[in-house]
Amino acid sequence: MMLGTKVRLREKRLTDARNDYRWQIDPDLVQLDAMPQLTISFPRYLLDYSAVLHNPSPKRHAFAIETIEGRHIGNCVYYNIDREKGEAELGIMIGEDDCWDKGYGADAVATLVDHIFNETDLQRIYLKTLDWNQRAQHCFGKCGFTPCGQLVKNGQNFVLMEMKKEHWQKEDRASLREPVS
Repeated sequence: MMLGTKVRLREKRLTDARNDYRWQIDPDLVQLDAMPQLTISFPRYLLDYSAVLHNPSPKRHAFAIETIEGRHIGNCVYYNIDREKGEAELGIMIGEDDCWDKGYGADAVATLVDHIFNETDLQRIYLKTLDWNQRAQHCFGKCGFTPCGQLVKNGQNFVLMEMKKEHWQKEDRASLREPVS
């Protein structure tokens, strides 16, 4: 388990499936994530979910985001891990909209980046976010990610952002770690 000031990141569990399914069938959330909306039934989703939990990929590490009190509010992941290049892609989703704009996302990103740079040999983390998603871009910028390009994929325009380990080590993260009130 990784502990931030507002969140804790923990391994995914089968009991997370109901929330994850609910978030992946929500049209507003899938639009923010630029992913297709799920159309499979929950029982089928649960079978696939269980298989992924029991056979994890070495190129993907997913975590549940919980409030300090233990409420599951979203997920984060680093994936497309390329050990030769020393890099991975980061993704995050806060599924509970009553938790938006309260610092949970920034704390989760900072906690995950800290884990990646302190516990792995990875030297670079990158991400893509929709060009119109100003809230996500602000969160990532607050965490120290900088724009590094643009991408058009499936008719969607993305801003590419990155963080290098040497920048993270020099960064003053005190502004990210606001005390829990």
